[in-house]
Amino acid sequence: MPDQDRQKMVGWYDPGQLLRTAGEVVISTIFGRNADQRVIEAMFADTHTVTLPDPTDSRLTKDGIEDYSDLPELWIDYVADLGDGWNSTYSVAYNVGQPKLSFSDAGGHRYETEHGRILIFGGDEVYPTASQLQYKRRTLEPYDCAFPKEGRPDLYAIPGNHDWYDSLVAFSRYFISKQEIDGFRTRQARSYFALKLPHGWWLLGLDVQLGSYVDGSQVEYFEQVAQNIAEGDSVIICNAEPVWIYDHLYKQYDPTMDDRNLDYVEKVILKGKTVRVFLAGDLHHYRRHAADDGTQKITAGGGGAFLHPTHNGGSLLPKKWKMDVATIQEEFDAQPGRLFHLQQSWPTPEVSKRLCWRNLSFPMLNWKFGIAPATLYLLTAWSVMADIGRLGLSEGGDALHKTIETALNQPLAVFWAAAIFIGFWVFTDTHSKWYRRIAGPIHGFSHVLAVFSLGWGAAYVAVTWMDLQFRSIPQLLVSGSIIFAGGWIVGSSILGLYLLISLNGFGRHGNEAFSSLAIQDWKHFLRLKIDREGTLTIFPIGIRRVPREWTTRENSESRFVAAEQEVKPELIDGPITVTRRPPSAPPLRRA
Repeated sequence: MPDQDRQKMVGWYDPGQLLRTAGEVVISTIFGRNADQRVIEAMFADTHTVTLPDPTDSRLTKDGIEDYSDLPELWIDYVADLGDGWNSTYSVAYNVGQPKLSFSDAGGHRYETEHGRILIFGGDEVYPTASQLQYKRRTLEPYDCAFPKEGRPDLYAIPGNHDWYDSLVAFSRYFISKQEIDGFRTRQARSYFALKLPHGWWLLGLDVQLGSYVDGSQVEYFEQVAQNIAEGDSVIICNAEPVWIYDHLYKQYDPTMDDRNLDYVEKVILKGKTVRVFLAGDLHHYRRHAADDGTQKITAGGGGAFLHPTHNGGSLLPKKWKMDVATIQEEFDAQPGRLFHLQQSWPTPEVSKRLCWRNLSFPMLNWKFGIAPATLYLLTAWSVMADIGRLGLSEGGDALHKTIETALNQPLAVFWAAAIFIGFWVFTDTHSKWYRRIAGPIHGFSHVLAVFSLGWGAAYVAVTWMDLQFRSIPQLLVSGSIIFAGGWIVGSSILGLYLLISLNGFGRHGNEAFSSLAIQDWKHFLRLKIDREGTLTIFPIGIRRVPREWTTRENSESRFVAAEQEVKPELIDGPITVTRRPPSAPPLRRA
C-alpha cells in the first residue's frame, strides 16, 4: 500500500472537518429518527438468506441465531472504535491477526492465546463519518493487510454512532447479508445478532442507533432468541456505548421511563437470564468494573481511535456534582442494587493526567483550528474599529472605555462580540449546569478580552510606531494582519488552556481535551476464550506505543511489519475468569 494511502489520525479541530462532520450529524439525526434503517433490515432479513460458498459451513438456525455450540472450545477477538489513523488501526489489526500471542502476568504465570475463530467489531467501525471510501481506507484495508489470506475469522459488526452518520447505508453495504469482506466471512443479516457459543454461553450484539434505543424489530428478534436461552446459560452483551458509565456520570437514565435501552433488554426481553459480561466501546480507553458475584462491565474502545482520559473523576467539584467512576451502583431496581467497583484503568489516571498537559501545545497540535479564532477575532475588531492607536499601557482605562463606547454605537460590533462570547459559552460542557454557568462566561470573556487586547496592540503598532493614519488602507492592512496572526495563536492557546484546566481541575471536557491531542498510542483489544469446561477467560491486550514506520515483508502472513520496532503487546489486566452461573442460582437484577 503506498504511503499516501495510509490515513492520518482524524483532525477533530480542523475547521473543514468540523463543518463536514456537524452537517452529517444533523442530517443523520433527522433521518435516523424518521427513517430507521433497522426496520428495512428486519423485513429484508425475513426473506433473505446469505448464500455461502460452502453450504455445509452455515451455522444459521431458524430463529436467526448463529450456532457455534458444537465446538469444544472457542476463541473470540473483540475490537471497538477502530478505523482511524493507519498506525493505530493497523497495529491493533496486526496483533489480532497473529496466530498466537504469549503473555506473562505480574506473578510470572505464562499464557498462550490464539487469534479468534470469531472477530467482533464492537462499534464505531470508522471515523469521522461513515462512507464506503472511509470504510475501505481506514478499516478494511488495514485488516486485509494484517491478516493471513487463509483461515480468516467470521466477522460480526455492531454499529456505533459514527456508523449511523449516513443512516447505516455504508455499514449495510459492507457488513450485512454478504458472503465475505476481503476474505472475512460475514454472516449477519441485520445490524444486530445473536451467537450461541459452546457450553451454554451466548453473545448478543445490540444496535442502539443514536440514542441508546432498541427498535421494535430488534425487540422481537431478541425475544425469539431469549426463548432459546436455557436456564443456567450465561450471556455476554456487546453494546456500542457503556451506558452504565454514562448513566452514572450524566444521570441519563430515568427509571420511570419504559425506554428500550440496555436495561430494558436485560430486564424485559431476557426476563432475568443471567448476563455475566457487558462489553462496550465508545470511550477510547480500557476500564473494568466488577461486582462481588463476578459480573464484569468492561469498556474497551481501544481499536484505533484517539485516546480518551481515565482520570476524569472531578475530584475538585462540590460533592453533589462529583463524578465518581470508581464505584457504580445499580440503583434502579425496587431493591438496592449491586456495587460495581473499578478494577483497572489503562492508561492509569496518573498517566492520563500527565498526557492532558499536552493541551498547552494546542496551537501546534491543531494548527488548522487557528483559522477559526483568527477570523472571528479579526471580524470583531474590524466591526468595532475604535480609535485607540495613540493610547499606551498607562491609558488602558481610556482605551477600554472608548472601545466599549464605539461598540455600543455599532450594532454589528455588539453582534460579533456577543457571538464570540455565546459561542464559547455554548461549547462549555453541557452535562454540568453548575460548571457551564461559571466556566462558560469565564471562557467566553477571556476571548472577548483577547480580541480587545490584540486590537489595541495592533492599532498602537500601526498608528504610533509606524505613524500610519487611522482607517487608512495601510493601517487597516497592518492592524488586520497582526490581529489575524495573534488570534490564530492566542485564540487556540486560550482554548487549550481552558481544556487543560477543565479536565485536570474539574473532570470536564474529557472528549474535547483528548480529541485535541489525537493520541494514537495506548491501544488495546480483548481476546476471549471459552474452554472445554465452560469457563470464560478474558485477556485484555494493550499496545503502549504503536509504530510510526512500516516496511513490506515478503512471504509473510502480515503484509507490513514495524520498521522501527516490533509491535509489543502486553497483558494490561487479568486474565479475567468468569464462570457460568449454575441453574440453581437466583436470577440477577439489572447489571
